[in-house]
Amino acid sequence: MATTTLKERVIDRIKHYWLLARFDRPIGILILLWPALWALWVASDGRPDFLVLIVICLGVVLMRAAGCVINDYADRDFDPHVERTKQRPIAAGKVTPKEALIVFVVLCLCAFGLVLMLNSYTIMLSFIAAFLAASYPFMKRYTHLPQAYLGIAFGFAVPMSFSAQINSIPPVAWVMYLAVVLWALVYDTMYAMVDKDDDLKIGVKSTAILFGAYDRHIMAILQMIIIGLLLAVGQMRQLGWPYYAGLLAASGFSVYQQKLIFHREKAQCFKAFLNNNWFGLAVFAGLVMAYWLR
Repeated sequence: MATTTLKERVIDRIKHYWLLARFDRPIGILILLWPALWALWVASDGRPDFLVLIVICLGVVLMRAAGCVINDYADRDFDPHVERTKQRPIAAGKVTPKEALIVFVVLCLCAFGLVLMLNSYTIMLSFIAAFLAASYPFMKRYTHLPQAYLGIAFGFAVPMSFSAQINSIPPVAWVMYLAVVLWALVYDTMYAMVDKDDDLKIGVKSTAILFGAYDRHIMAILQMIIIGLLLAVGQMRQLGWPYYAGLLAASGFSVYQQKLIFHREKAQCFKAFLNNNWFGLAVFAGLVMAYWLR
């Protein structure tokens, strides 16, 4: 029987850690990155500091990865019973829970090392962000609103981006933050609709279960509120027509998502979740053009 070399074993571990952190699925990175970029562009009037831009972008990548790792650690007893997650590294026995915790700590330390390059205000905020990201996966045991907590946790990149760029968090940042929290609630509910049947069997809570037969209606209302809040951001910063054109395009994507989830088919719900990447891009493109044409 052939034995594996040290190099092969190291490559194998790296492969499974890569999958554990979901680096093979960048859609999650993009959806979390768009709000951070919105915030940086608004905070800097379209001219973000290059170092801040790099640190925030890399920080989002690392903290999203850390969030995925701690999520799989928290769900290690649930994932083997869910069709979509049973092949994840911990659920499949490819990575031990202890290894996952080590990977989580390493990712957090790397992210913190980046934050140390920013101002003291942002460094202090990073502790709140780390707590929110680490505690989010456990919320589905205690509340039907883990999707809202996800928004609070990963939307925290918005106030952090403002603090990193201008060393303060003005009112417009909180309006944008609320929009991002509600946006995460919407797209993660679409994601939760995919697992609704399995979650009901194993006792995991979600907004997809809480909203019940009114899920589409509640999300439609939330999507309108999100657009309204983003319109308010435009008014507060006196942004030009390209920004509103971007919001119009984003509204179109929201309507399309409603069409996708109409029959609550799992594949279509997941497609609706993925489509939120285009929503985020549309808003960002509008912001970039609005500031570029000033």
